[in-house]
Amino acid sequence: MSAILSADDLNDFISPGVACIKPVETLPKQLPRSSNAYEVVKEGQVLEDNAPAQISLTDCLACSGCVTSAEAVLVSLQSHAEVLNSLDTEGKLFVASVSPQVRASIAATYGVSETEAGWMVEQLLGGPQGLAAGGRYGNAFTWIVDTNAMREASLVLGAEEVLESLPGVNDQIPQRPVLSSACPGWICYAEKTHPHILQHLSHLKSPQALTGTLLKTMLSKRLDLGAEQIWHVAVMPCFDKKLEASREELTDIYWRPASSSEDLRPPVRDVDCVITSRELLMLADTRGISFPNLPRRPLPQERFPDPLLNTFLFSSQGKPSNKHRARRRNQPSEAGSSGGYLYYILQTQLSIHPSSKLTATRGRNADVIEYTISSPSSPEPLFKAARYYGFRNIQNLVRKLKPVKKSRMPGARSASARTAGGGGQSLGYAYVEVMACPGGCTNGGGQIKADDLPSQVQKPVSQKEWLARTDEAYYSMSESGEEGENAAIVDTDEAFRVDGVRNDEVAGISPSYIKSVLDHWSETTGIPLAKLVTTSYRRVESDLGKVGGAENERVVELAGKIGGGW
Repeated sequence: MSAILSADDLNDFISPGVACIKPVETLPKQLPRSSNAYEVVKEGQVLEDNAPAQISLTDCLACSGCVTSAEAVLVSLQSHAEVLNSLDTEGKLFVASVSPQVRASIAATYGVSETEAGWMVEQLLGGPQGLAAGGRYGNAFTWIVDTNAMREASLVLGAEEVLESLPGVNDQIPQRPVLSSACPGWICYAEKTHPHILQHLSHLKSPQALTGTLLKTMLSKRLDLGAEQIWHVAVMPCFDKKLEASREELTDIYWRPASSSEDLRPPVRDVDCVITSRELLMLADTRGISFPNLPRRPLPQERFPDPLLNTFLFSSQGKPSNKHRARRRNQPSEAGSSGGYLYYILQTQLSIHPSSKLTATRGRNADVIEYTISSPSSPEPLFKAARYYGFRNIQNLVRKLKPVKKSRMPGARSASARTAGGGGQSLGYAYVEVMACPGGCTNGGGQIKADDLPSQVQKPVSQKEWLARTDEAYYSMSESGEEGENAAIVDTDEAFRVDGVRNDEVAGISPSYIKSVLDHWSETTGIPLAKLVTTSYRRVESDLGKVGGAENERVVELAGKIGGGW
């Protein structure tokens, strides 16, 4: 478990329950006895020596006892140490993916631009002055991918999913309102406590998961490697992304051929390890590397073994750069700092209804906003959507989506006649963007906080001011356009020309271009696109109540000793 995660990082969470019995049922006894000044025993109790409780990611996902905004508190794997240990092995190809929120956190910390922060990260992961300098075999990451590339694919697919969610259009699509599924903290909460929500969750993988699947499948195909020979680390703003990477649904058994000779080996994760912004700095410190002194220039990399994907992944909006790889633009501030899923869907709807008008209405706080698209010729709204950030607001949303119970009272109205007070259809939303962190992904639990700043960096007045600085860095690329002589930002109209001019751009993204890339991915690997880009969710049954009598009381007693809250 990463030592940098503490209870103080969780500014918006639901206290864990007492149902986590995984560690207390299987504690092996040890013969050697070691002194522990902090161990508490009852009067007259015989002290037994037990091994420290270890809770794996699989255990955490299989239990519904704890639901917090950062369940990685219970995770003992996926840290910067695992990255270093993996680099010190032979026979693997190392690839990495980095989110824009991480670059923004680095940029705010060291007072550099978002582009320069990205170059510093690349120099650490793949450059000669980075991790390769201190490793046993000199291993480094061959390709460092910007997750903005697959985020664009996620946006296009998400807009299609919402359009197809109309009643009677496609029974395999989530029911309205479609709820975003890119936030793993929100997904764990829904699976463990509110199974009635699962039918509304988007089936699309997150940009992290899409990037992992793309890298594993295409590199396996083009380089004739097994998925286990490709080691992928994702640098993310959130500890919950570690849990997402450990989901069984995001392994190669869901996309590899059914008759594959690899069926007998264990599943291979699409994302082998996730580290956060703070763990990235710990990665440098452990190897004795001065992160702020890394070169602030782009790192030339090998061409990706697929020409079309080399253009898509390592250039700005699908246009190859002659000098260096250009960074993709982040979205405008109106899109928010969590990927812009709702923003893109709204822009798609506005393009479908050119004469329509978009109205935003703030809810009880800044993290709840309702959007309505209306037409002058119609009194009824054409499209309604909303944004809910933070678990306190999410709980209110979940209550509104709870199905209306059938009344047992004689002569009571039917459930359909009482849906005005509950149920998804009564809200009128077609889509809701849901994120666990208040303020969005730039406020993720793994981001660099005001108290973490190096001594040479002047600290802001408050965490709120620090978050504003991080947001400013996140949006800087969108506002400034070009940063530096090597940025190579290209003309978007020319960039999307494939067999003629593309006139279908929405918020700077061409759906037809994205679809052509996705079709190429599917055709090259021979895997249906649905298997590559979609995932599934499951109801997680609680362990509480499954152990009877005194054993159940013992669980409650032990849970009380370690603290019902933090």
